[in-house]
Amino acid sequence: MSTTVTFDRVFIEALEIETIIGIFDWERTQKQIVSLDLEMNADITRASLTDHIDDTLNYKEVAKRLIGFIEQSEFQLVETLAQRCADIILNEFPVQWLSLRVSKPGAVRGSRAVGVMIERSRSGWGAK
Repeated sequence: MSTTVTFDRVFIEALEIETIIGIFDWERTQKQIVSLDLEMNADITRASLTDHIDDTLNYKEVAKRLIGFIEQSEFQLVETLAQRCADIILNEFPVQWLSLRVSKPGAVRGSRAVGVMIERSRSGWGAK
């Protein structure tokens, strides 16, 4: 029996969350906005046939989980925040691969935002 790898993606764009993030003293006491853009591999074939939420990746549940986690976090680096969010998604949801962009709007004068973009997958996903 062969395994089919799907390339369907579910996305969340510009999810804004307040949190403590940064290395400077003032950043450790004042919440800032971080913005997430997320693409997740999800096989939506069954859901497209059944039209039922239980047969797909529920992006509202993903967003709620990330919001709750990030609001309570106090990381110094966006790199750490991005990795922890990726770990949550891969461990708690039926996602094999994700692309995540974490931005700090206004963190550098003259720029709209700065941040990191990462891609992560479960081990063995997409291997031939």
